[in-house]
Amino acid sequence: MEFLHVVVFVLLSALVGAQVPHWGPCPEPEVQQAFSLKQFMGRWFEIAKLPAQFEKGRCIETNFTLRTDSSIRVVSSEILKGELKKIEGTGIIEDPKNPAKLGITYSYVLPYSPYWILSTDYVNQALVYSCTDVLRLFHVDFAWVLGRTRSLPEATIDKAREVFAHNNIDVTRMIPSRQLGCDKTL
Repeated sequence: MEFLHVVVFVLLSALVGAQVPHWGPCPEPEVQQAFSLKQFMGRWFEIAKLPAQFEKGRCIETNFTLRTDSSIRVVSSEILKGELKKIEGTGIIEDPKNPAKLGITYSYVLPYSPYWILSTDYVNQALVYSCTDVLRLFHVDFAWVLGRTRSLPEATIDKAREVFAHNNIDVTRMIPSRQLGCDKTL
């Protein structure tokens, strides 16, 4: 039986690319209390992240816009190989009693992925976490430090790492995002 777990783990590890799976189910981090979706809307720049297979470029940013049906228009962009790439998705509040737990999808055929706001001051920074369990044997997670500007003070990023760690989220592999030369015309 143990061998089977190892085989499943290795096979699924290959599927998740740059992600590093962790044994056991996803952690259950604390999310932002009294979260205001309206204040969170707008443009956010990726400052630091756990490496993600789907984010290979630089100058990564996401713009959130509230739609009239209460869903969220999510437009993410990056510069990859000198070309601006954009993708549009949809976000929802998964539980109205806990509005900091969003779900986001970039496809009509894929389910919503967790997009949990752990902490934000709405005007400078936000900490976001996403995690997917695989048969409760292991999980694959993503974490981002976002800013309203393309850079944040190092002390802010250090504090963000502490918040993740306090919530049992391993950010030892967190890397800075590349946000230089972003305002140049392509």
